[in-house]
Amino acid sequence: MPEPFAYFEHDADMGIIGRGALIEEAFEHAATAVFAMMTDLGQVAPQESVAIEFEEADAELALVTWLNLLLGQARSRALIFGRFHLRRDGASPKVGDRRSGPPEEVGTFPSRGIETSGAPPKGTSSGARWSGTAEGEPWRAELERGVEVKGATLTGLAVTQQDGIWEARCVVDV
Repeated sequence: MPEPFAYFEHDADMGIIGRGALIEEAFEHAATAVFAMMTDLGQVAPQESVAIEFEEADAELALVTWLNLLLGQARSRALIFGRFHLRRDGASPKVGDRRSGPPEEVGTFPSRGIETSGAPPKGTSSGARWSGTAEGEPWRAELERGVEVKGATLTGLAVTQQDGIWEARCVVDV
């Protein structure tokens, strides 16, 4: 299998690639690629765990949602994440299916990354429900700061499977 994560050039920004035997593993490795741009993840201790939940039927939009929710949680809590776990429940995500609906319960995140405060209309469902965790620690002086990643974009966005390997890629704003 190729390296679990890699980078590609893109003008002033940077492209990231995550690979894995499962789509969830590819997304986890994409997150590793993003946070490895910020510091040496081998130096990050798993002191705190943050839960991430969202709904998204489209695999490509799920990648961007996952990465942006991780970046938002890290920024709002002044943490650096170094370990990631993601699980998908419900319908299998389909590449190119741009439908997304409201979250199923209070406090989860729809694909647009907006926290909600109400339940969805009865009888609605957007497909796949994703839940994961990120582990890390507060930033400390000993951690060398690399490139600040501001967010994942739709540029270069692709989630594909070839020869049993999932690849998840996009450009991140740095």
